Amino acid sequence: MAHLLNVSLCTKIPPKPPLSLTKPSLSIPRFLSLSHSRCANPQALILNKQLLEDFAKTGLLALLSVSLFFTDPALAFKGGGPYGSEVTRGQDLTGKDFSGRTLIKQDFKTSILRQANFKGAKLLGASFFDADLTGADLSDADLRSADLPLANVAKVNLSNANLEGALATGNTSFRGSNITGADFTDVPLREDQREYLCKVADGVNPTTGNATRDTLLCN
Repeated sequence: MAHLLNVSLCTKIPPKPPLSLTKPSLSIPRFLSLSHSRCANPQALILNKQLLEDFAKTGLLALLSVSLFFTDPALAFKGGGPYGSEVTRGQDLTGKDFSGRTLIKQDFKTSILRQANFKGAKLLGASFFDADLTGADLSDADLRSADLPLANVAKVNLSNANLEGALATGNTSFRGSNITGADFTDVPLREDQREYLCKVADGVNPTTGNATRDTLLCN
């Protein structure tokens, strides 16, 4: 009995927790709390608005580019070369004056260039593919690496022009052209064209110092 009394006296009985008089809090679903926090954040609203505006601007620019391309085909070729701002591809440019101008890599494909003036023009790498250059003045022009396949170069003034490395294969015709002093170094010509040009070739190119007959590999 004494033993049991000792145990009961030494054992501490934990006090009962006090009664809570506060009302239980209502739990808010996770997705509602997240949505509320985002909507309550003005910076988030500003960011979302900015993203929507940027997206709208990008879409508008893309739509405008497509509409311009399909409504006006000429605009697709605006700036026919890095040094020429006007459209020159597939155009009627009869008698137009390009003398002395820098038209490097300009695109004159399929254009009508009858009696056009290119005297002294820099036409490095310019494309005259399937163009009509009948009667044009290309004297003193820099035509190195120019593209002339299928071009009509009949009755053209090519005196003192530099055509080094120009491409003139296919049906390129030089009939009736003045080639005095022209440099045809490394120009791939059909044999019949070469024979014809050798009959009328003379002079020395003032820029390269090469004789026209030598550049044509005439016998």
